[in-house]
Amino acid sequence: MATVNPYYANLPGSYLFAEIARRVKDYAASHPDNRLIRLGIGDVTQPLVPAVVSALEKAVREQADAATFMGYGPEQGYAFLRETVAASCYAGLGIGADDIFISDGAKCDIGNFQELFAEDARVAITDPVYPVYADSNVMAGRTGKLGDDGRFQGLVYLPCTAANGFVPDLPKERVDIIYLCYPNNPTGTVLTKAQLSEWVKYARENDSVIFFDAAYEAFITSDDVPHSIYEIEGARDVAVEFRSYSKSAGFTGLRCGFAVVPPGVTGVGPDGARVPLREMWNRRQTTKYNGCPYIVQRAAEAVHTPDGQKQCRAVIDIYLKNAARIREAFLGLGLTVAGGVDAPYVWVALPDGMGSWDFFDALLTRAEIVGTPGAGFGPSGEGYFRLTGFGSPARTEEAVERLGKFTM
Repeated sequence: MATVNPYYANLPGSYLFAEIARRVKDYAASHPDNRLIRLGIGDVTQPLVPAVVSALEKAVREQADAATFMGYGPEQGYAFLRETVAASCYAGLGIGADDIFISDGAKCDIGNFQELFAEDARVAITDPVYPVYADSNVMAGRTGKLGDDGRFQGLVYLPCTAANGFVPDLPKERVDIIYLCYPNNPTGTVLTKAQLSEWVKYARENDSVIFFDAAYEAFITSDDVPHSIYEIEGARDVAVEFRSYSKSAGFTGLRCGFAVVPPGVTGVGPDGARVPLREMWNRRQTTKYNGCPYIVQRAAEAVHTPDGQKQCRAVIDIYLKNAARIREAFLGLGLTVAGGVDAPYVWVALPDGMGSWDFFDALLTRAEIVGTPGAGFGPSGEGYFRLTGFGSPARTEEAVERLGKFTM
């Protein structure tokens, strides 16, 4: 008899977005003629920009010609994209093409990178948090069961609430791995350079590794918010950065992202010697991954051209404008709101005593708007609600009109 991984039994019965989909499906089935506005899952709605489409078309034609056909590519990504990313995103930060690993998305990289660490590694996550950070470590056996308080035994939770301005306090104990996501999903908040510097300092003093999820860096508009953790001195020795083209360039259907693993980021091997994580990640990828498709990497390369940057910026501005409109609508309801400035997410504080799933149901049935309950992101998310600016402008405007008539 084949024994399954016992740690999967520690996971909750339903993944957050699967539960949302179930409730929405049930409601839509009983109201087939009604128009739901979906502002819950952070999927994009604007089409790929012309520069990307042109690059895709050209790459597809190359694949149709024996002289230019490309088969298996390097697992680390083609040099043309790795070099472009290094020059476009990390100029002057000491990051080279060899530090960059192209993949099919940041979610996969973040979920997989924990494989490089021992089962007893001590992990800290912000709370609320993107569920993949916690769940991937549960699957790896680094936690116990989910407690009655909504926390997994063995994980270190760093609450982010209105009380601390959604800026987590440094761990009170030493941890091995720290997950940080800024601009943040789900709260839409950011860390200033000074605030992020404190985390790098902690990691250096405690021999910790920071997993820095920068999937939303393209949405930053404030001057004092770093776009990369490598803008902080010393970060190249303690931080791995993950980025994605999904939200910044509309690649949710194409799938492309990358991890940045500088050579100075190390762990400790069984013999006590320092082991560079870059070599370990390379070994992992060459064993388990065959690389992002050539045509997708050519499309990603086009994002970094002058036309691509200009066109993608225009789309990002649409989403930020949507988020600002949603933010204003909830402020108009007398609620406290975070996010919606440097991120596409709006984080709404609910009236005292109202549960986030209760608000989900109320918004769904009374305004026919789909959002995301804060409780799905962790115990500190209870009492909050997330909406995204990724809807179309027309649908977002319609949602704002419905919110203007919504009563608690």
